[in-house]
Amino acid sequence: MTTLPADKAPSVLSARAKYEDALQRMREASRAYYGDGDSPLDDATYDRLRLAVLAWEAEHPDDVAEDSPTGQVGDGAAPIGDVAHTTRLLSLDNVFNADELVTWGASLQRRLGHAPVGGFTVEPKMDGAAIAARYRAGRLVQIITRGDGSHGEDVSHVIGQIDGLPSQLPVSATVEVRGEVLFTQEQFEAANEIRTNHGAQVFANPRNGVAGTLRAKDRRPYQLRMTFWAYGAVDLDAEPFLPAGATHADVLAAVAVAGVQTTADTPAGLDVVSGLAEAQQKVDEIATLRASLPFGIDGVVIKANDAAEQALAGFGSRFPHWAIAFKLPAVERQTVLEDVVWDVGRTGVLAPTAVLAPVEIDGSTVTRATLHNPADIRRRDLHLLDTVTVYKAGDIIPRVQAPIVQLRPDGAREVPLPEACPNCGGEIDKRQERWRCAKGTACALPALIEYAAGREMLDIDGLGKTYVKALVESGDVADVADLFTLSPDQLTSASGSAKRAAKLAEQIEAAKSRPLNRIFCALGVLGTGRSMSRRIARHFGSMEAIRQADAAAMQAVEGIGAEKAPIIAEQVATLAPVIDKLIAAGVNMTEPQEEPEADGQGPLSGKTVVVTGKMTGPLDGRGRAEMNALIEKAGGRSGGSVSAKTSILVAVPSASGKPSSKAVKAQELGVEVLSPEAFAELVADYLA
Repeated sequence: MTTLPADKAPSVLSARAKYEDALQRMREASRAYYGDGDSPLDDATYDRLRLAVLAWEAEHPDDVAEDSPTGQVGDGAAPIGDVAHTTRLLSLDNVFNADELVTWGASLQRRLGHAPVGGFTVEPKMDGAAIAARYRAGRLVQIITRGDGSHGEDVSHVIGQIDGLPSQLPVSATVEVRGEVLFTQEQFEAANEIRTNHGAQVFANPRNGVAGTLRAKDRRPYQLRMTFWAYGAVDLDAEPFLPAGATHADVLAAVAVAGVQTTADTPAGLDVVSGLAEAQQKVDEIATLRASLPFGIDGVVIKANDAAEQALAGFGSRFPHWAIAFKLPAVERQTVLEDVVWDVGRTGVLAPTAVLAPVEIDGSTVTRATLHNPADIRRRDLHLLDTVTVYKAGDIIPRVQAPIVQLRPDGAREVPLPEACPNCGGEIDKRQERWRCAKGTACALPALIEYAAGREMLDIDGLGKTYVKALVESGDVADVADLFTLSPDQLTSASGSAKRAAKLAEQIEAAKSRPLNRIFCALGVLGTGRSMSRRIARHFGSMEAIRQADAAAMQAVEGIGAEKAPIIAEQVATLAPVIDKLIAAGVNMTEPQEEPEADGQGPLSGKTVVVTGKMTGPLDGRGRAEMNALIEKAGGRSGGSVSAKTSILVAVPSASGKPSSKAVKAQELGVEVLSPEAFAELVADYLA
């Protein structure tokens, strides 16, 4: 049958024929997912289609198809295999909002005959594939897919490829561990790079990719790494492993002690709560963490914690009655790639942007998404008019992941790559994967000058986009150094006012005394943002020393590796005429050296500090670059995201009382959270 684009899935089935068509679409999507891993429907569209089928079946109970996927584990499409499960390995039923969670709780209470007293567990719902892993005497001997819940396929050929699921435990345990195997985002990118290097099609998304990888029994010349997180366990071969009457939390604790990674080990963790109101709060907290997780989740799982209550609630044909999956809004959808447009950044880099047919992702309508570079576009085999998977989570800019090749229409053509610079029409430097205009920063001069004049750079107050454009178009400014030789007449012509020109002249004169790190950053050297410019300036101390540094000397700067060092050294050499003009104009070429503490230690020595939100109190008005400079001045190191290496998070308490995703993650990791006022007190001696 013809497969419709993802956004055409019906939400209401008006007739038997529509119902049968929907069943067929579900089967085809599931077969593709469990086959080569590339489903023609994204998760949100499949869920919508499935809900429409369930609604029709509820209204027409006498006409439900005998082989309807809705009554089968894995919707009946998972390869069954011939390995019997120790006990049934079932799916989970879904709810999509707080009201539905309350309804599920009422249903559970009816089954128990009383309100649950053992509490609930809350853990992330990993977006991968369910497996059962059997250990005998501490050795991993067999891995089985879920299949139809009673039997699954033997995929033991992947033993040794899965992080978190060791081939040998440190204890002699016999147990069947159950959980989810998936690609982390890093593993997914590595897998697609390996596949393209071997001439294989890239995976559309991590979930489908891992399903295909598990079933690849041909032992390809490459082995793709995956990751496992356990969400349960059962005794194996009648050998007791689990404590009698163990709660769900106890089971995962026992699995973790045995050496297998569990959902409790994720940044989202495992929480035990007394009721569903608290469970809903935990769902909301995990949702805020979602964008920062190193792997995909599509929901949150809530389970009755007590084993006796689980047994009393029992099981249905597809799922246990004592557990539910709270599905989160889709962060991955399919839509059509209509065009690719190219922009030139301030350093001359050509940046492609995908133009998409509008699609709702994570609560917003997306029409554009990032692409990496020309080489990556070719690796991913992207064509105009392709149906592509687009990923977005939280505040992350959407990105195109891969095409759905089986949906490629007639007339689709490879994304055209630019033959000339899209900004100036000049030659393109194609020596690296990220193409650049051969003119470098000169191509995007207005953007570079505006960037250089900004508040946290040269801080030339009042020199905005309009005046910069006038100065560049008149030919008065051909590089950053020309700013410092502008005459009153030139400034008056650009600003249209002698009074404004006088103020600009004062600001430009003041900019001459800025520290070297700001002057260097204003040059727009590729790969050197504000933090890196501070490190370079602090390391070398003077512009002359920077100019004398070769690639080997550049590598001595923290954060500059063997690949980046020669590029920086080459660009500094290329900018020699501009630097000479800056020196001639009397611009400062040295970095002030901070007086060290008497004991050689600042209050942030050895600490990594992450700053989020707008600063208040004594730090009011300080931007990200100024905060990073303050952190380094006090002996610390600035970080961009909260991790186990973070020492302090500086964050403004939320007016709504709901913590930010970074604050939630800091709490999970035990990272100290300080208000801007408290942090200012800590570094008071370094505030200028």
